[in-house]
Amino acid sequence: MPRTTVVESPGCPPLRALTTDILGLVKVVEARAKPAGAAKIVETWGAPDASRAIVAASLADRAANPVLAVARKNGVVELLNPLNGNSLAAVKTMAPATNDGGAEDDPLVALHLFTRQASDSMLATFIACTDKGKASVRSITKDNAASGSDAGPSTTWDVCSGGNVQFCSVDHGESYAMFGGKGIEMNLWDIASCSKTWSAKSPRANSLGIWTRPWFTAGTFLCKDDHRKIVACTNNHQVRLYDTALQRRPAISVDFRESPIKAVAADPNGHDVYIGTGTGDLASFDMRTGKLLGCYIGKCSGSIRSIVRHPELPLIASCGLDSYLRIWDTNTRQLLSAVFLKQHLTSVVIDSHFSVEEPEEAKSKQPESLVEAETEVRNEKKKKMSKTIEDDEAEAEVRKEKKKKKSKTIEEDEVRKEKKKKKSKTVEEEEEQVGVLDHNDSDGEMDSRKEKKKKKNRTIEEDEERDINGEMCTPKRRKSGERSKCLKKSKKQHIA
Repeated sequence: MPRTTVVESPGCPPLRALTTDILGLVKVVEARAKPAGAAKIVETWGAPDASRAIVAASLADRAANPVLAVARKNGVVELLNPLNGNSLAAVKTMAPATNDGGAEDDPLVALHLFTRQASDSMLATFIACTDKGKASVRSITKDNAASGSDAGPSTTWDVCSGGNVQFCSVDHGESYAMFGGKGIEMNLWDIASCSKTWSAKSPRANSLGIWTRPWFTAGTFLCKDDHRKIVACTNNHQVRLYDTALQRRPAISVDFRESPIKAVAADPNGHDVYIGTGTGDLASFDMRTGKLLGCYIGKCSGSIRSIVRHPELPLIASCGLDSYLRIWDTNTRQLLSAVFLKQHLTSVVIDSHFSVEEPEEAKSKQPESLVEAETEVRNEKKKKMSKTIEDDEAEAEVRKEKKKKKSKTIEEDEVRKEKKKKKSKTVEEEEEQVGVLDHNDSDGEMDSRKEKKKKKNRTIEEDEERDINGEMCTPKRRKSGERSKCLKKSKKQHIA
């Protein structure tokens, strides 16, 4: 089983990408949600046919009259309208297949559609190259688009005498083209004069004296303003930087993992590149120093065949043999969205002029019935919105009234609590006064009791004194023996 990693996808900003696959289909993927949403398949153009597989694609990303060119396996370059998928023209770039060889033996491998237009009557101009190194530049006008015949000058030349061309890249100014492949060194050509201006030189042999055969799999121009700096990737997992103004050997050469590098794209900043390998690894390099900036989060399960950088947003899109279109954030290196497209994908392009809102021109071109239907739908939506607003206002008023009632009840409860507190305070004060009075009364009773006790004690003492002085004995002393003692004392006193 291939290695895969599950990563949460937060969604990507509004975006429109077009992908091609091995069955000759063009699929449109869009993300319309703001500020971020999941990308989805919107349209599929063409019928599945393996003999018409698309091997390369290029988009003339213009605000007006954009054109999409696709190179098919049978040697036909087809021009499409990237907005609706209508076929504009089809050009046969090679002779039909024969017993000695033809389109099957020498298929198209590279294609680039020029963005600039020579005149208003010109539909498109493109450069194509075959596997055996036959390059050609062709122009098609709007008048002869149906017939597919060339208009204006058409030039052809041989890029190499041997080997197999695997890629072609054109600089930002569309004046120079570079080619590379298996058994072919990197070489730079002037498109206007069809002449070679520079050719790379193989690196020196290693310590064992082994010389490696050149095998370039992808390449791009590093800077928009300078066509002399070239980045090339090899089948021996190397990323090389060439400066055509200084030397023929690479100025910087960096190894990355152990699998061939299949795709490369340059960043608009002029010094970073993004590479994809045959095992699904995606990484970015700073070619000023050759330093690895980092690998992207989330492992692809198949070979990456195409990488494209958005000219404005910090996004890149990649696709490959795992049938997934993935959109990444270049700042965080995080996967934003992934779309499964069923077939093996060969290339991807991004429409930078895509907008979620429809232009006014397109709206004016719509039929009146559709416009009326849209207006009715909008009016109904407005009515529903007004009803919902009224309902919300009524609910808000009811809530306010309830809040007022609650506030009134709360105030009444507080008043009641204050009254209860006042009553409790008055009761406590009364109890305290009663307690003080009770205390005073108890003190008077105690004094009276003490006086009574004192009187009793005095009477007892007087009785005792009387007994001592010869008076009659007290009733208490008249008991038993005490009575006889009293009589004896009285007799003695009488005798004396």
